[in-house]
Amino acid sequence: MNFGLLGAAVCMGIAALGSAIGIGIAGQGAIGAWKRCYVNNKPAPFILTVFAGAPLTQTIYGFLLMQSMISSSKDQDPGFLLGLGFASGLAMAFSAIAQGKAGAAGSDALGETGKGFAQYIMVVGLCETVALFAMVFSMIVC
Repeated sequence: MNFGLLGAAVCMGIAALGSAIGIGIAGQGAIGAWKRCYVNNKPAPFILTVFAGAPLTQTIYGFLLMQSMISSSKDQDPGFLLGLGFASGLAMAFSAIAQGKAGAAGSDALGETGKGFAQYIMVVGLCETVALFAMVFSMIVC
């Protein structure tokens, strides 16, 4: 069994799991904000879908890193790639979960006030940066 290829698959799977959790959290926030808008006869801002969908990108990062790991699996130690897959996948997953929580808070605040989108999306972007760093630094070492 090639543990290096297993590490690549684990990276993708864990990152995608984090995306699913983050989207669920952010989606709950967006739906709650929309509900409050409807109850108060206010227009429901469609822009909240940005918050709800933001954690999806970690799945893409996991896929890109998986491809890089597969192409380097012949040259690298399989144990190293397995460890890299777990560590990178977890970093991306936790980034997606944090992004989902920030997106839920942003949805709540924007739905209530109708203001502050730029500030809220900056915080979501900061969470995104962790996943980008994990992907790029992992690509460099593998």
